[in-house]
Amino acid sequence: MRIAKPILLVTTPIGLLEGFYECYKLAGGLLFLMAAMVGVVGVAFWTVVATIRREDRASTESRVAHAGAEEGECKR
Repeated sequence: MRIAKPILLVTTPIGLLEGFYECYKLAGGLLFLMAAMVGVVGVAFWTVVATIRREDRASTESRVAHAGAEEGECKR
């Protein structure tokens, strides 16, 4: 993972740009569809990441509140 992650972070955008260029050369009008598809996948990925972060934040807050209640503190 130490080597794979940086390689993926560099080669993925380069591959996307290269794919957009080839799509434009092959059929210029289809570039719009390809960009839309990549956009939908990007939004879906970002939604998953945001959901995981929100759930992690909520579980962390509930653990902190639970630990405070065990120590005799009042919940707010």
